[in-house]
Amino acid sequence: MTNSEDRPAKRFVFLLTPKLSMIALASAVDPLRLANRMSNKDIYIWEFVSESGLPVTCSNGARIDVDGALVDIHRDSTIVVASGVDAHEAATKPTLTWLRKQSRIGARVGAVCTGTLILARAGLLDGKRCTIHWENQAAFREEFIDIEVTNRLYEIDGDRFTCAGGAAATDMMLALMSRDLDPETVGLVADQAIHTPIRGERDEQRLSVPARIGVRHPKLVSIIQTMEQNLEEPISPSILAQNAQMSTRQLERLFRRYLNRSPKRYYMELRLQKARNLLLQTEMSVINVALACGFTSPSHFSKCYRAHFNRTPYRERGAPGAPSQAI
Repeated sequence: MTNSEDRPAKRFVFLLTPKLSMIALASAVDPLRLANRMSNKDIYIWEFVSESGLPVTCSNGARIDVDGALVDIHRDSTIVVASGVDAHEAATKPTLTWLRKQSRIGARVGAVCTGTLILARAGLLDGKRCTIHWENQAAFREEFIDIEVTNRLYEIDGDRFTCAGGAAATDMMLALMSRDLDPETVGLVADQAIHTPIRGERDEQRLSVPARIGVRHPKLVSIIQTMEQNLEEPISPSILAQNAQMSTRQLERLFRRYLNRSPKRYYMELRLQKARNLLLQTEMSVINVALACGFTSPSHFSKCYRAHFNRTPYRERGAPGAPSQAI
């Protein structure tokens, strides 16, 4: 059922990093198994490696054995970097050096979830379009201002591929497999995974604003979208109201009625959540985080942050076991 019955099995090498996302890894690996089953032959083979060659513990505490450490692979292989929480810690010199070398040899290289960050630090996404989990996008854009990152489920740009993580890894793998398998087989794989309909490369990651807030008021949705697009330089309530063709008083009533808070409070919560993501996912200074989230005064930022999260930004950055937001 493949395009060429005599084609040798394609090899995937999954690089597992500490605290990786198990759902993203499983969503990437199992479509390969299902493709073999549906084709009744080994279309794909795969192996797991880690930097040390030792088992890797996922973010949910599960431990995964690997087949070996970082060694040179065949040029026709495909590498998939599987990461999750604290991906910046997994971007070590040996890992980055290995990825660069395998890319030079000719391997196709991609990532699931926050593995995109590791590829970017290796310089393998320069000039490429990519994606990463939506909660990591702000941090990624701050660190890699010249790399185009989208909010799509996955991106395939030449010999690079990335996905947002979670179940989106299955959609990406199905898209990659469509280059090797006929549409019927790809459809059978999706059916076996109970993954229908298959989402495309242009599908967005997050729920729409109405779905997230449970409200479909068009003006409220439009105002929230404007807020989310202007966190670094917040827009005043009067301008928001003017753009929505309403009075400031009407704006206030709209937010109180549907969200039980003032527009100023809602806007502040959006900015503080972005700040928390940057504190947990980047090495930006607290002052630069404050500026990136629209706070011109570090003391005011610290006061607002503590009031909302019950800890200071400095304590958040240094708190042991502070959770990352990546899936």
